[in-house]
This record gives sequence, C-alpha cells and structure tokens, in this order.
Amino acid sequence: MIIVTGATGKLGRRTVERLLERVPAGRVGVSVRDPRTAQDLAERGVRVRRGDFDDPASLVHAFEGAEQVLLVSLDRAGEECVTGHRAAVDAAVQAGVGRILYTSQMGAAHDSLFQPCRDHARTEDLLRATGLPWTALRNGFYAASALHFLESARHTGDIALPADGPVAWTGHDDLAEAAAAILSDEGRFEGPTPPLTGAAAADFAAVGEIAAQVTGRDFTRTVVPDSTYREQSRAHGVPAPVADLMLSIFAAARNDEFGALDPTLAELIGREPASFRTLLEHAWSA
Repeated sequence: MIIVTGATGKLGRRTVERLLERVPAGRVGVSVRDPRTAQDLAERGVRVRRGDFDDPASLVHAFEGAEQVLLVSLDRAGEECVTGHRAAVDAAVQAGVGRILYTSQMGAAHDSLFQPCRDHARTEDLLRATGLPWTALRNGFYAASALHFLESARHTGDIALPADGPVAWTGHDDLAEAAAAILSDEGRFEGPTPPLTGAAAADFAAVGEIAAQVTGRDFTRTVVPDSTYREQSRAHGVPAPVADLMLSIFAAARNDEFGALDPTLAELIGREPASFRTLLEHAWSA
C-alpha cells in the first residue's frame, strides 16, 4: 500500500489524484488530520485514516501496512517543522514502512539563507539515519509563491519587491504528477532527486515581462530595500517571523539557491512542465 500524508492539501491531493490514475484505489491510503475532509476518497476505495504529525501514535496507525509513505512537508518553519517531521519519520520506522519519500525542495542545505531549506536538509538527515530506503523529492520552488507576491502588482502594475535572483518556478500539478510517477515505480531514486524543475528560471524583472505579454499591460519592477519591505509587511499586519521568512526567499534567490534547472521533471511526467507564463495565464484567467 502507498500512503500519502497531507492528502487534502494543494500538493497531497493532487498527488493522490495522479496516483489513482496509475494504481488501483485499494493500493492507496491517505493520512489526514480530519478523515471527514477525505470522505470522497474513501467513497472511491481509498483507505482513509487519521494521522496528525502532533500525535505520533495516530501516524503509526495511519502508516500500517505501507510499502511506501509519502511525507508531504509541513507548512511550518524551524524547530516546530523538524519536530513534526521527526515524529512522522519515527512513526514510519515503527510501522515497518518499506520506503519513505519526502517532499523536500531544491536548494535544501544546512547553510541555506531560506529557513525551510535548512529544515528540509535536517529532515533529509533524519531519513538518512533510519537506514531505510528513502527518496527526497527536491521540488522546484512553487510558482504559487510568485503569484502571491504578484497579487498587488496585478492591480497596480508595479512589482515592488526586494532584489532577487532567478528562480525555477514550478507548478503543483507537475510536481504531483512526478511524485505519483515515482511512487508507482518504487526505487527509481535513492536519496535526493535532481532538482525537479522546468526548463527556465526567472527573476521578477523577467516575470514582469511575462505578465506584460500575458495581459498586454505595462509592468514596472521596483526594487524595495529589505528593511523597507519588512516595515511595509509589518504595517499590513504580517507577523515579524513571517515577514523575515518572506525576506529570506529573496536573499536566497540573490544567492542563486533556486536557479538550477534539470530535465528530470520532464522525463518523469513525459512532457515539458508548464511554463511560468502558462501558470500565470491560468491563475489570472480564473
């Protein structure tokens, strides 16, 4: 059985859907905090069990009988994130899981300027220490983050953000399809995968050019000093830790932590991944 955690989230749900196109529903299980949110999956024959990263015993039960478990990384940062991941890894070992897969990120490293990438590196260390077969999906940076940063510019035409660098923005759908491909072909990767990205990286100046092509409007790129951006974020009610986390994305991009490109994602899904232009068109036409 293949178990997917976080199966009602953006990546987890998409992965389950793609997995059900490849394997029978009876071979798929999900671990979710509230089983009621996955009732439609249960009706399709998927095993649904409660699994909470803050309740290790529930995870052991959710992982029971699993040949593979995909741990979808938590939307947390720092020690709270790593503690949750440690609980899930320990539960997988206790449940006798055959292989652990984990949604890591390109740029995962202990010296990254972006806290989540340091968290991913520490989680990969935990996986390595189990002695079990494991795979870390080094996902490209989610394009949804770029779209979030563009929301104000969508209305003003001014992309007013800190200095950045090229980022291999990647869509959830393509990454979910890649995860399903790997899960349904056990053992394809040992340890970290190559960066799972599209064929191009773009900084926000290039993103502005893409937005202009898509909309037929002019977009400017204004570089905002880090300190000013932080002050503006705080003035809009963003908690200080979140403001600092957002700033670290730009610092890491300037450090070229997210610009690597690799053909592995295209090979896994059998086509070119969606370009940022395609993702932007889809988001802004919705």
